[in-house]
Amino acid sequence: MIIVKYNFISKFSINSSIINLYLCTQIVLMCNMNKLKIGNLTAKLPIIQGGMGVGISLSGLASAVANEGGVGVISCAGLGLIYRNTAKDYMEACIIGLKEEIKKTREKTSGIIGVNIMMALTNFGEMVKTSIAEKVDVIFAGAGLPLDLPKYRTPECVTKLVPIVSSGRAAKIICEKWKTLYNYLPDLIVVEGPKAGGHLGFKANQIEDPNYSIEKLIPEVVAEVSVFEQKYNQEIPVVAAGGIYTGEDMYRIMELGAKGVQIASRFVTSDECDADIKFKEAYINASENEVEIIQSPVGMPGRALKGQFLERVKQGLTAPKSCPYNCLHTCDYKKVPYCIIVTLYNAYKGKMDKGYAFAGNNAYKATKISSVKEIIEDIKNGFDTVKAKFEKRS
Repeated sequence: MIIVKYNFISKFSINSSIINLYLCTQIVLMCNMNKLKIGNLTAKLPIIQGGMGVGISLSGLASAVANEGGVGVISCAGLGLIYRNTAKDYMEACIIGLKEEIKKTREKTSGIIGVNIMMALTNFGEMVKTSIAEKVDVIFAGAGLPLDLPKYRTPECVTKLVPIVSSGRAAKIICEKWKTLYNYLPDLIVVEGPKAGGHLGFKANQIEDPNYSIEKLIPEVVAEVSVFEQKYNQEIPVVAAGGIYTGEDMYRIMELGAKGVQIASRFVTSDECDADIKFKEAYINASENEVEIIQSPVGMPGRALKGQFLERVKQGLTAPKSCPYNCLHTCDYKKVPYCIIVTLYNAYKGKMDKGYAFAGNNAYKATKISSVKEIIEDIKNGFDTVKAKFEKRS
């Protein structure tokens, strides 16, 4: 059965020429959990494990997801703290740590692995160069517009480049800049909505605004990207992220044009997640009203779980005395209430009184710790169930 997807487009104010081109060229097959193409790579499952730092998604989680056919992702944020005893300074330790995590992941899986690198990092360029030199499969770049990411490619580069965006406009700008300056287009685009955990690419007043929901963003980005797909005869899959927790969530968002999903919080409560058990238990013990929006020292809103440390922040009882790491472009230790890298590292180590857990909007739904295999099977079963119901109604 073939369905022409057009009725959702009319709800959104996108340039009419883009709409016309999209309507003329886009015929979408009934939604299936198909394989996900990333350049010349193919993931058996259209599931990307979101990068989570500090230390939440390292070789343990990334390799487990890759072994199940998804894309496993290492977060490079804060690796210099985790590997601080291996080098004379933080920046060198970051490079050593990234190389080691990629090596350990490769020893555990032959699947697709990626590295998540935040634009806000002062060593962004070095992390990109290291990832490319180590021949990691994919780089996911967010927390800012990675307009010059392709400049780091070398003649021997096999690494695929994936920007993380929060609007159709951002996707268009990146495609235009990359093609004009580097004759390169994204191998895939991740669209992260306001229900995500961690740092959010939205203003505080946009987070609950339905005009910025992932359900609206996906069709807008798909339509913008389709222009470049048609013009340059290159597929650029769009993947949805933020608040996606179940197979039902996955099916619903893929019906709107996403070729896959990025899931992060769901994998925190897995055996293979690299965080301390106390970090995982914070998810399991959280209620819906304990997921809150905070203002991060990075300069962006963030979503996290309430806790003792954040209460102390609100009371003005925390303040960094110095900045030994210089890890973020956007952080001035004289103005921020705490050092975010140290705080997230403490949480990763299970010191929840000295840190907090970033978490997506649906993180409170966690009730137990399961294997990655069990989590993915549950997502697949949920997807298949809602798909069967849809086909029966059709």
